[in-house]
Amino acid sequence: MPRAEEAIVLVGGLGTRLRSVVADLPKPLAPVAGRPFLAYLLDQLSLGGLRRVILATGYLADRIEHAIGRSWEGMEIVYSHESQPLGTGGAIALAAKQMQGRCVHLINGDTFLRYSLVALQHAADARDLPLSMALAHVADVARYGAVEIADGRVHAFREKGGHGAGWINAGCYYLTSDALDLLPVDRQSFSFESEVLLPLAPSGQVGVLEETCDFIDIGVPEDYALAQTLFAGRA
Repeated sequence: MPRAEEAIVLVGGLGTRLRSVVADLPKPLAPVAGRPFLAYLLDQLSLGGLRRVILATGYLADRIEHAIGRSWEGMEIVYSHESQPLGTGGAIALAAKQMQGRCVHLINGDTFLRYSLVALQHAADARDLPLSMALAHVADVARYGAVEIADGRVHAFREKGGHGAGWINAGCYYLTSDALDLLPVDRQSFSFESEVLLPLAPSGQVGVLEETCDFIDIGVPEDYALAQTLFAGRA
């Protein structure tokens, strides 16, 4: 499979849990160490060799377009706007209509993870799998739910509420055309996780990348504060 050169970034969420500290901005534009959080995500995509990014916007979409514009570090930036909440799956399906290639990287606009885009694609292509996902290892999986893996594949997802160290879904994926074809065509609003990711896991159809670091989720105030330290000096 040719190397993927495009990414979809989900930046349309309401960010309700963060409004106590960032009340007037969409969550991906929350200031972190002097820059919008989304800037660090786009920097990483550019360093990974991508040429085109589709920002899937929703809440306060005009703020994001004004802040980011139509290009970033050599990448073309295009926008896919949902006028009403479509869920993660609906947002992906709408954004995918603007793809120029047949495979794409996908990331959440409120989480950061350092990893190799090429290695993530290889995790799927080397085994002829429809998709792969990057994992993060955390000290306590309680907030996120755990991912069980074996032989480079996901075997099960465990609900939130467990405890202890383990692997979690970091919200970073590589999708082949086969994965995109699994998006329902008869619905506008749906969950990518429920409709695509969860059904594929039991049969070992989701590849994983474990070589990752620096995971941060700014969705809650305490981790947003932690991000200020993680990114200090990178502005």
